[in-house]
This record gives sequence, C-alpha cells and structure tokens, in this order.
Amino acid sequence: MNDVVTEDVDGSQFVAREVHLASRPDGPINSSNFEIVERTVARSGPGSLVVRNEYISVDPYMRRRMDGSSSYISPFQIGAAMPGAAVGRVTDSVDPDFPVGSWVLHDYGWRDYAVLPAKRATKIDAETVPPSYYLGVLGISGVTAYVGLREVAGLRRGDTLFVSGAGGAVGSIAGQIGRLCGAHVIGSAGSDAKCQWLVDDLGFDKAINYRSGPIADSLAAAAPNGIDVYFDNVGFDHLEAALQVANNSARFAICGTVADYDTAEDIAGVRNIFEIVAKRITIRGFLVADYWDRVSQILPELLQWVKDGDLVARETVVTGLDEATSALSSMLHGGNVGKMLVKV
Repeated sequence: MNDVVTEDVDGSQFVAREVHLASRPDGPINSSNFEIVERTVARSGPGSLVVRNEYISVDPYMRRRMDGSSSYISPFQIGAAMPGAAVGRVTDSVDPDFPVGSWVLHDYGWRDYAVLPAKRATKIDAETVPPSYYLGVLGISGVTAYVGLREVAGLRRGDTLFVSGAGGAVGSIAGQIGRLCGAHVIGSAGSDAKCQWLVDDLGFDKAINYRSGPIADSLAAAAPNGIDVYFDNVGFDHLEAALQVANNSARFAICGTVADYDTAEDIAGVRNIFEIVAKRITIRGFLVADYWDRVSQILPELLQWVKDGDLVARETVVTGLDEATSALSSMLHGGNVGKMLVKV
C-alpha cells in the first residue's frame, strides 16, 4: 500500500491506518494473516489524546497472541487493530499535562495515529536519550532482562551466566547486565557476525553460533566449569544443553521459548529433565508484568548505565507501517540485531 496518509474528514474526524489481524496463522505467519485498514476516528476530547506514532515495538510475545488459545494474556482479536507498545508525539490534546508536541509512551501501536485515554500515556524524556529507547533498553526489553537476572535468578558476582537468544532485544541486554554485575557471560546467537558483536561491542566473554554445530557440544566447550545461571529465551535444545552443563544448585530464569513460536514443525522436547533433580536446579518462569511495580526503581539504574556508555542499545529499524508484519516475521526468525522497531 501507499505511504501513511492522514486527512481531515470534517474537522472533528480524520483517517488513520491500522494493522489488523485478518486470520489466525497456521504455521509461520504470512501476509494473508494481516491487513492494513483505513479507519475514520474522532479527534481528542476531554481525557483523550491524539498521538502520531513514530516508532512501534515488534516483540516475540505478539506471535503467541495471534493464536486463538488462552494464555497469560488474551489473544489478538481477528478484525481488530493489533495493540503493542509505541512512542510518538501528541498532535491534539486538551489535557494540560500532555501539551501538543509532547513525547509519550503507550500501548496503541501498529497504527500511524492513535486516539487514546490520557491515563494510558506516559510522558518520556526524548532529549536525554532517543525516544525509541523507551521501547527497548528503557522499556519492556530492559526491564525483562533486569528482573530475570536480578530478581528471578538471583545473579551473583562470579557466576557463570549463559544467555540464549543473546543477539535479540532482551538477550543482548541481559548479557550486558550480567557483565555489569560481575558475571562471566556466555551467549548464543545465530550467526558469526552476531557472535562477534556480542564479544567485541557488548563485552560478552564468549559467544556461540548455534547454527554451526550441536548447541550442547558448543556450550560444553565454552563452559568447561559449568554454568550457574541460565537466562532462557529459546527453550528446547538450548534448555537441554544448559541442563547438561549446569552446576549444582544452578538457577534458571525462563523468559521465553521462541524456537516454537512461528513454526508448524514439532520440535523435540528436553530429554535430560532428571538433571533438575540430580543437580538440585531451580527453574522459574516469569512474566515482566508481575514486576511492573518495580519499574520506578529499575529504570534509573538502566538509564544511568546507558548514559555512562556501559549499556549499549542496538536497534534494527524497518521503515513504514506496511512493513510491520515483515519486520515481525524477520524478528521471529533471527533477522534482527538487538531491538526490532518499525519507524512509522
């Protein structure tokens, strides 16, 4: 479709473009599962804002919400705009707390213009750091990495930490937080270039290309003295490999299992589950939403690391709302380095 077009209808309404879920995926997502819809919406009234979205977040959890099954969060609705985090500028407002031009964070993404209740928006400082950072390192990705290591796994100085999916938004931050907390950090990623980036730019001690051979063999070679903490974004063969090399009383924080999010194939399960018993391993799944009351304490620490240059934020940016679904598919199959974003 054409680039974003927004026009007045009668002065009180305008046309916005939205990405809708058109059908439930059967296997990997494709273009037929989505449609871009032009919709006439009302301008802001008391208690609401109009926001021109500048960046929208592309996250793995979105794929699971496209399926119809119930989970910890309700599925996306067919024929409705897909929600998701976004940052943008207020273009219309009668709320003195959100004057026109203000940068805000909200969850009315996957559209060019959003009309939302003012109480659903959070003002952000777009002068100190790029506004897109509030979708990644200073947003859900950074907070997820932080709580997974500090609150869930109880990372300690001197631990050996293994992070799967380390080239992505959460994994790349988790590994850096591990380094800042004094851990020996090993990461896995899907290319030699990503592995080099993890070591050279982010300060990982070692990085494994999981496509170059069996992950169990590669991890055993990279961690001859075992691992104490595992931050899991992948599941399956990576979890099995981590169990095999785990030290006694190791702590695993299970963030996701992206290996099975966008495939029609049956993936082999974990075959060495008794290692949990033999090694007295603690395994905890977690949702960042359960820790959201800690955000006001976590964000200042993340922000200071960013300002000091200790925490590197890398973004893969795709331009155009029409390319949002392609960005999602690419991210689910490792096409991103760091945070995947769409610049609307």
